[in-house]
Amino acid sequence: MRGFGFSEHGGLDRIGFVEIPEPTPGPGEVRIRIRAAAFNRLDRFTLEGIPGVPIERPHVLGSDGSGIVDALGAGVDDLAVGSSVLINPGIPDGTCEACRAGEEALCRAYRILGEHTQGSATTFVVVPRRNVHPKPERLSFTDAAAAPLVFQTAWRALATVGGVRPGDRVAIIGAGGGTTTAAIQIAKLLGGNVAVASRTLAKAERARALGADAALSFDADHPLDKVLWQWSEKRGVDVIFDSNGAATVPRSVRALARGGRVVVIGATAGPTVEVDLRTLFWRQASIRGSTMANFREFNDVLGHLASGRLKPVVDSVFPFEQAPEAFRRFDGADLFGKIVVENPQT
Repeated sequence: MRGFGFSEHGGLDRIGFVEIPEPTPGPGEVRIRIRAAAFNRLDRFTLEGIPGVPIERPHVLGSDGSGIVDALGAGVDDLAVGSSVLINPGIPDGTCEACRAGEEALCRAYRILGEHTQGSATTFVVVPRRNVHPKPERLSFTDAAAAPLVFQTAWRALATVGGVRPGDRVAIIGAGGGTTTAAIQIAKLLGGNVAVASRTLAKAERARALGADAALSFDADHPLDKVLWQWSEKRGVDVIFDSNGAATVPRSVRALARGGRVVVIGATAGPTVEVDLRTLFWRQASIRGSTMANFREFNDVLGHLASGRLKPVVDSVFPFEQAPEAFRRFDGADLFGKIVVENPQT
């Protein structure tokens, strides 16, 4: 079976089309014929190689996908072949203490489609039945593929881990990524007063269309912490959503209100930071980590997508044969939203 991915870890010179075995659904599993797949920053890290994470090679990339149910494994009797569906890419083992408590995101054996398993940029994907959801009627296959990973990540980070409440001052660091475009909408839906801070003012201004109340830019002469402090009228920010890591987290901490929270969902600019602990204890503030979501949170955010209260943001759509060009789109200075490939093989 043909897919898009890599045979050896490295940079963009390693990407291309690969051949992997066509999967067959086992007991409790579903095979989906992919209509659309979407890429995330995680795919770049998977390509480069993630320390401590064994990755099967050749490897197909893509954590998001939508399509048509093609085959059912033994014991799956509540889903019809031919149904239009989307995939929840977070795969817990379903048996551990965390899973039994409904906290699947804390599962010690947690896997993500396209990272720990073969991904969605191919013809067929097999996942557990519990990871398959009816595609909301208002979403196209393209939009359905663009939504799952980024919206569940942003929902858990803001609603659960960050605890955003109506009236909270919420800052989203970055404007153009799939997770940040989801976070802007979610923070507003939760009742926050939302600012988007970006190194590119044009991108921050585009975020206003997603519901942001303020568009801010920062640079070496206008540091992030000072920009956020001024925006908050020197009271500090209640919740800061940060996926950059080393480049911004220390300054995000300085901009916190008393009791404020920096929620870190990634480290695209580096994983190691130095933080002045005095800021944390004096303001009784915190840095919290968050990734993916439990099934309850996924269902919550999917309901908002189905109702239209939240909307996937798609930067660009490519045919499957142009997957290498699609993947390179991550480096575009004007990237805004998700990158989707549509599969003509279906």
